[in-house]
Amino acid sequence: MSKNNRAYPIIDLFAGPGGLGEGFASLYSNKGEPVFRSVISIEKEEFAHNTLRLRHFFRSFPKGKVPKEYYDYISGELSLEALSTKYPAQWEKAISSAVHIELGEQNHDKIQHLISKHIGRTKKWVLVGGPPCQAYSLVGRSRRMHDPLFETDEKHFLYKEYLRIIIDHKPPVFVMENVKGLLSAKIHGELVVTKILRDLANPVKAIGNGSNGLKYRLYSLSHDGNLTADANPKLFVIKAEDHGIPQARHRMFVVGIRSDIDLKPRQLRKRNPPCVKDVIGDLPRIRSGISKQEDSVSLWRKIIGTMATSKRKRGEDREKDLEKVILSTIARIVKAPTSTWSKEVTIPTTMKEWFSDKKLKALTGHEARAHMESDILRYMFASCYAKAAKASPKLSDFPTSLLPNHRNVAAGCEGSMFSDRFRVQLADRVSTTITSHISKDGHYFIHYDPMQCRSLTVREAARLQTFPDNYHFEGPRTSQYHQVGNAVPPYLARQISEVIAEILDSIPDD
Repeated sequence: MSKNNRAYPIIDLFAGPGGLGEGFASLYSNKGEPVFRSVISIEKEEFAHNTLRLRHFFRSFPKGKVPKEYYDYISGELSLEALSTKYPAQWEKAISSAVHIELGEQNHDKIQHLISKHIGRTKKWVLVGGPPCQAYSLVGRSRRMHDPLFETDEKHFLYKEYLRIIIDHKPPVFVMENVKGLLSAKIHGELVVTKILRDLANPVKAIGNGSNGLKYRLYSLSHDGNLTADANPKLFVIKAEDHGIPQARHRMFVVGIRSDIDLKPRQLRKRNPPCVKDVIGDLPRIRSGISKQEDSVSLWRKIIGTMATSKRKRGEDREKDLEKVILSTIARIVKAPTSTWSKEVTIPTTMKEWFSDKKLKALTGHEARAHMESDILRYMFASCYAKAAKASPKLSDFPTSLLPNHRNVAAGCEGSMFSDRFRVQLADRVSTTITSHISKDGHYFIHYDPMQCRSLTVREAARLQTFPDNYHFEGPRTSQYHQVGNAVPPYLARQISEVIAEILDSIPDD
């Protein structure tokens, strides 16, 4: 923990809604003082920036001293204008530290000035963040496989702006995060990750701005020792589930320590993760909405009831178990909740101190999507199957009547592609990776409870990403899902911050 009364500054690039910065900002010393403070967080997307700005406002108050009006705002009882007017000094501070600007050559001088202004002569600080990852993700690359402009996409080269900032400000430590898909991405036949690692180790050479001797040693948080720029990139991958995160999320984290500093980070400690039910099972039970027709409880129950007469495979023990689950679920639906959403605040049973906030007046983001009638039935079947078989179904397990009318379904049933098009997040395991694709549809993120027949809510996805319940996401629901899916889990970032604090503590003050 920090030996100083002053918190270490953080510069957060490509900040998104602030998951990485939140983890650092949540670390406190034994005296109850913050170890880090976010002096500049940069994000270009409007709604993500609005979320970031609101969280910086939240963090401008001492721990436990966030005013009642903040909770009034997120519960919909107070306008943002009234909130900012009530606390103008804190709001102005949030505006100055959460910056809405696009990183790139066009804004380089402006950003250089902002960072210099906030860092000043401080020698012990940390640069964090990672360039946009969609261009490197496996899904993103498969979608643009035949796009002739893919290899010239500017997202491939935004890390160079990260390098320019390193050259300009010479941070003693940086933490760069990116998707695992970077391991196999290529540009003009060369592995992108190999080039990035070489450039991070020798940023001046990479940009071609002469030679001032600035170099960095690169370290992994999952494997011991100084790794050369030509090291196996897989050594930089952190498996979030190995560190107490209820999600199988595998991402690259590269720690760079300036070559004149003779220190190295320790590895992250292993922690057993809670399962999906542990993390979201206490949230209010809510039913799905119904799209493309008038929504009502009676219609919802009628839709569910059609499952009782649908034709399914019969005879095998597993099918008999499934039949029992389906019929018993339908019988219990008559006692199902009568609304599609709930703001009821519950106290989590797992990671209580991390998630809960006694001041919360309403739970935000826990509103069910409206689904097509056919998807409601598919989700119900899938969750019933998961309950009976302890596994998420493949397309070949679905009754023919529930298969979607899609050109890839036949191939999926044969197991050649997209066989897990509908994926249940199993109650007694960690979730699969929460990705930005959750903003498109909920097929890969089906709730394990057959009584609810729906995909995960924003709050459930946020819980699996370890965002505290008082973390409010701005913008329309689609954007909220996107923000959550793209973020670094704050609880993982918190553990990384402990390692970085130990490094900064060990650097001599002079």
